[in-house]
Amino acid sequence: QEEKKQLTLKVEELERKLESTSAQNIEFLQVIAKREESIHQCQLRLEEKSRECSTLARQLEVAIEDTKRQVEQARERAVSRERAAQSKMLDLETQLSRNKTDLNQLRRSKEDAERRYESRLQDLRDRLEQSESTNRSMQNYVQFLKSSYDNVF
Repeated sequence: QEEKKQLTLKVEELERKLESTSAQNIEFLQVIAKREESIHQCQLRLEEKSRECSTLARQLEVAIEDTKRQVEQARERAVSRERAAQSKMLDLETQLSRNKTDLNQLRRSKEDAERRYESRLQDLRDRLEQSESTNRSMQNYVQFLKSSYDNVF
């Protein structure tokens, strides 16, 4: 009887422990379920963030490629403008050289024309002076002849 009572007490104690352990198990299971739910939510967020990162990485790659293309186009335009400017500069230098040559030729022609003009002018002056001298001589001779005829008559 005593043994039965002790066994009953032991069984009751074991049942209490079993209930306590079951309650703890339920609590642990609830904690585990909550943690698993949290882990699941974190995994979902991680997957979403991974997709976002992938999308952003693709957008970044596209933007980088676009920027590279734009930089290359801008560089090509700059090189083209520089070539055009150099070509225009060479054309202008050639034109300037031709203009200087033409100007020098015109100056020489002008100087030659001025020398010819001065020479011709001097010739005309000399001839005019000679003509005036001849005219004076003739006037003097006419005067002499008038005086001589006056003296004779």
